[in-house]
Amino acid sequence: MSARPFKVLFLCTGNSARSIMAEAILNKLGAGKFRAYSAGSQPKGRVNPHTIQLLHGLGYDTSGFRSKSWSEFAKPGAPALDFVFTVCDNAAGEICPVWPGQPMTAHWGIPDPAEAKGSPAEVALAFKDAYRMLSQRIAVFAALPIRSLDQLSLQKRLAEIGRMQGATGKVAQPS
Repeated sequence: MSARPFKVLFLCTGNSARSIMAEAILNKLGAGKFRAYSAGSQPKGRVNPHTIQLLHGLGYDTSGFRSKSWSEFAKPGAPALDFVFTVCDNAAGEICPVWPGQPMTAHWGIPDPAEAKGSPAEVALAFKDAYRMLSQRIAVFAALPIRSLDQLSLQKRLAEIGRMQGATGKVAQPS
């Protein structure tokens, strides 16, 4: 892998909450080392308002976020990806397009905050929890000595990140 920033795509089905948060977190935390994107297999067409509210409240510029299809990243001329991470179990179970760059992949499933029910405070807490879990995983990922790890070691570390606290069912058990 070259000295250019690593290109990372976060996938979810709707691309309205978790994948958008992950894109925001990595672009802020890994500025210069990473360039993050997000997409969905069946994009909702708009970012969840709770996602925008949370990110905006945490100081992120939310003006550029949009819900988009993963097909944008499989077209000719799309960025050559180094990593693709699914953050929801549904997207992890789908047949993905062929990505330019032959990226390493891993599943980092966490509960969907967009499915939260209850009071406004309970819904807000679900979004904060999703943000916290993604932040923890992304911080560990961003701290990896990626350029000095062999592919097998790196793939193992990526899978371990997916099993961190709060992982959803498909990755809770070591593979």
